[in-house]
Amino acid sequence: MGILDKCRRYNDAQEVRDMGLYPYFREIDSEQGTWVKLSDGKEVLMMGSNSYLGLTNHPRVIEAAVKATKEYGTGCAGSRFLNGTLKIHREFEEEIADFIGTEAAIIYSAGFLANLGTISTLIGRKDIILTDKYDHASIYDGARLAFGNSIRFDHNDMKDLDEKLNKIDSKKDKLVVIDGIFSMEGDITKLDEICDIAEKNNCEVMVDDAHALGVLGPIGNGTAAHYNLEKKVCITMGTFSKSLASMGGFIASDMKVIEYLKHNSRALIFTASPSPANIAAAREALKIVIEEPERREILWENTFYMLEEFKRMGYNTGLAETPIVPLHVGSMEMAFMMCNRLQQEGVFINPVVPPATPPNDCLIRVSFMATHSREDLDFALYKFRNIGKGLNIL
Repeated sequence: MGILDKCRRYNDAQEVRDMGLYPYFREIDSEQGTWVKLSDGKEVLMMGSNSYLGLTNHPRVIEAAVKATKEYGTGCAGSRFLNGTLKIHREFEEEIADFIGTEAAIIYSAGFLANLGTISTLIGRKDIILTDKYDHASIYDGARLAFGNSIRFDHNDMKDLDEKLNKIDSKKDKLVVIDGIFSMEGDITKLDEICDIAEKNNCEVMVDDAHALGVLGPIGNGTAAHYNLEKKVCITMGTFSKSLASMGGFIASDMKVIEYLKHNSRALIFTASPSPANIAAAREALKIVIEEPERREILWENTFYMLEEFKRMGYNTGLAETPIVPLHVGSMEMAFMMCNRLQQEGVFINPVVPPATPPNDCLIRVSFMATHSREDLDFALYKFRNIGKGLNIL
């Protein structure tokens, strides 16, 4: 038995390809706008994007990336720790900290690395990390890399969290890490209750705001601001790849935490620095988030409209209450069939199947953007209604 034998035996993806239902690595040959062009030339309505505010093709964001590339070049040729820190990195970190309401921030090359690098660095051998069962994979991978013990509590179940914390030695250092908006279910964490339970048990709280940045909060500044709990959340993680229309991630916290991560986080020290274009694009996008609150207002109008219409049709939208809406469709084959049929009819969505879901509770993950017009949404609803009925989901 060789280590590559499992690769050579792997046929799951090919079996789905043979059925003509393979839904992954679909090639797009255009900008990531409200409508996109696939590599075969077909134009489809994008309802599977995390660009919640629709800024990926904003002229100001594009121009900022071009300008930074002309000024600083295409890359930084090293890590932040050594030769890869530019003036614009430091300036943007100060702006992020101000936006989130913390003393400082540090930029990583990806949101995944921000979670991975922070959790694995902070959780020592005698420490405990508690995570929601529906937390993002990057949180779990960070916990697996850490030397401490990891405990999962049931999704948004405050009784279970409280019970698990009560069983832990009070002398041990503890950190609860939760998603602000859960990336598949589309619900919001019960941060007010979590902070109360954590405070009672002498436990710190970290929030992953990857999907909440630009979406929740008075100015789009995330989950802690949404609950007015900025002073009770010790660490906020965010990404640039969603509402901020770029690539990268950050950790915002007090000065001492950031200083410690800057000198101890392997995912930061041993990873190449984010490119000038990425930083400039995200920085300009953040300015637009602040300057144009109407984008967030339209996003929520679109969300409430679509949620109501999906429920009226008879779709099971589960726990959804944000611009991420899962449609529970049953089997993996049904999810693939629906994804395929919708694409044929001009709507691009994403299927979510095991191991991300239970075997017979697969999802169609639909997500909305501020740039979706009412005509776009009604076009999509017409397709969802017809295809849902045709597949006996409705």
